Amino acid sequence: MFFYVSFLRPPPLESVTFGSILITPQIANDLRTEPLDTSVDIFYSWVQATNISASHTVLAQREIATKPAKLTTWRAATAYKEIPVPLPPGVRDGLAWRLVLATRPAASLEEFTAVDLFREDTGNQAVPVVSMPIMFNSRAVRKGAKQEHVERVYRLRPKVGDEEEVKLTIKEQTSFDLDKKVWDSGVGLSSWLVGLAKTTDPEGKIFEIKDALFSAEPRNILELGTGIGIVGITLAALRSTLESPFVEQARTIQDRIILTDLESAIPLIDQNISANAKHLRNVQLNAQVLDWDEELPAYVRELEDGLNSIIMADVTYNTASFPALVSTLGRLIRLSKKPPLVLLGYKERDAAERTLWELAGEIGIHFEKIGERGGAGGAPVEIWLGSVDTSQL
Repeated sequence: MFFYVSFLRPPPLESVTFGSILITPQIANDLRTEPLDTSVDIFYSWVQATNISASHTVLAQREIATKPAKLTTWRAATAYKEIPVPLPPGVRDGLAWRLVLATRPAASLEEFTAVDLFREDTGNQAVPVVSMPIMFNSRAVRKGAKQEHVERVYRLRPKVGDEEEVKLTIKEQTSFDLDKKVWDSGVGLSSWLVGLAKTTDPEGKIFEIKDALFSAEPRNILELGTGIGIVGITLAALRSTLESPFVEQARTIQDRIILTDLESAIPLIDQNISANAKHLRNVQLNAQVLDWDEELPAYVRELEDGLNSIIMADVTYNTASFPALVSTLGRLIRLSKKPPLVLLGYKERDAAERTLWELAGEIGIHFEKIGERGGAGGAPVEIWLGSVDTSQL
């Protein structure tokens, strides 16, 4: 289980330049149903915002930021307490600042604002949260309006020497729409993919999935149940930016990675793709509607040679959808000249979810556990690889 710092009461869109702002911080699981049951300090920092007219305001390389300071001590018993946050020093009309909350101070802004996917113990740190810009105006007219989005920063690679830092900025909604937030399996599978990309001399099943995802050849990859896009965007960034044997060739090839979900999810996925465009080179990455209860859309049927792999994370929360999900998997596999591998990030929430393995087996998809990513406690994220027996299709 991972934990996430968030806002039960979000910051305002606009604030006056004196006094403080009120927030209600929260540390809870991905569904926001289980608050962290131990006490932990929450630290805050102010980061001056740039490019505030854009729909997505990515943290720049050189930020004007305050040193992290302790804001409060989180305790579940006082989870609904409003906390005043001192304003940035020297705040004045016309400047916008972003509020960052994390559970540990750090030596650099990058370490304070981000969770490091390149670490196997990624889940040991609560995922920090970054507010959208707060515009300061001594005559603020939208003082009471609360922010509807936050951002989280995920580092795929730190800056070491001349190596480029690779970090993704992923936007979520502050509402209780669970399909507009990142879930544990998305973070866990993304972290596992970062580790896989760096693996040297892989053998057996690990070699098969690394070849399917990170071969020097162009790849057609489709994600089912994308949510807000973290897994597919991570994969695209890994193919585009990380040093590996295929990187020189990859700069001249064109991959196709399709992130699919219901229509209501597409706008937020599109925003997250756009926000991370600088890390998405030589890859055609786009969001498309794919309803498991409908026929496969034309953009899938028209893929030359079909798919090399299918990826999924946290698609098991609704067991009633399993027949439609398995049917969709079967139809996708039959489109391909060579059966694609299926990669699943899974965290158990109910034992009944594991019936998916039986249903998939009935159409020739046989899953094998190949890894996991633990968190701060509770069930880890399990990584499962599905191989296809075409004689059962």
